Amino acid sequence: MSQTNQPKGIYRTAESVSPKHPDKICDQISDAILDAHLTEDPYARIAVDVAGGHGTVFITGEITSTATSVDISAIVKRLAGDVELIERIEAQSTEIAQGVNTGGAGDQGIMVGYATDETPELLPLEYVLARRLNQYLFKLWPHDGKTQVTTIDGKVAVIVASFQHAHKPDLTQAVTEWFENETLSTAHTTGLELHINPAGDWEVGGFDADAGLTGRKLAVDNYGPRVPLGGGAFSGKDASKVDRSGAYMARKIATDYLQARHAKEVYVYLAYAIGYSQPIEATVVIDGQQERVGGYDLTPNGIIETLDLRKPQYEKLATYGHY
Repeated sequence: MSQTNQPKGIYRTAESVSPKHPDKICDQISDAILDAHLTEDPYARIAVDVAGGHGTVFITGEITSTATSVDISAIVKRLAGDVELIERIEAQSTEIAQGVNTGGAGDQGIMVGYATDETPELLPLEYVLARRLNQYLFKLWPHDGKTQVTTIDGKVAVIVASFQHAHKPDLTQAVTEWFENETLSTAHTTGLELHINPAGDWEVGGFDADAGLTGRKLAVDNYGPRVPLGGGAFSGKDASKVDRSGAYMARKIATDYLQARHAKEVYVYLAYAIGYSQPIEATVVIDGQQERVGGYDLTPNGIIETLDLRKPQYEKLATYGHY
């Protein structure tokens, strides 16, 4: 399908990456460290970033916790294999801590929540399809990989799939079988265009092929590129950081309004200032009409209690997206 004869319509494209993608390995290490601390200390303050690749993992950030048995080396080995580990961890800044200790937000930030009636997950169709395909293929090839789905007017026009150790004929057959059995997928009138291992079959992946970094797959973690991003990453941050807890709450509010108003599409915008407990913006856009959010405790502590965010649960969320 060349650019000169592309069919008219509304195009939507989203991607998903497998848990063995270098960026996702880093996300999982960050959140596994968070989970390990929360297991012993539900009030731990964690802000951990990971960079990895080519035999080395570098971990840096801030940890203030009473946990005494967290083995970061074991976590890294479980998720990344035998690599050299470099750690640079300090306690949380006292100047940041004083704002959080009084119930304020751990940082400034803007969070965007979203919900749509397009799918049972209340997520964008192209995003759900890319993720479902990714999960299906990862069961067959549990290695580094990516998927991408393009829809035109809600019907699938193009699928891209690249997976380590998957030979093109086998991967093509698996993608075709998934498409034929996927209840949400309908082929566009132009037919289904496949790009399977488009750069050729590949055996070297993960940290052996590329570097990874915590928080580099923000669109995958959120709703895909159709929906605006507030900007903050989730992984490696405890829930006092509104980048994470505020984003989760914005999603809950969006789904609540969507269902209560029988809407087609809802956006929620929350914004915070560091050290302040109340948001400086809390608005909801319901099928294009904006109003103020009401009926929720939007303080960081209120969000944490509402969503039960002090328990270890985050490594799993760091694999395929947080919603």
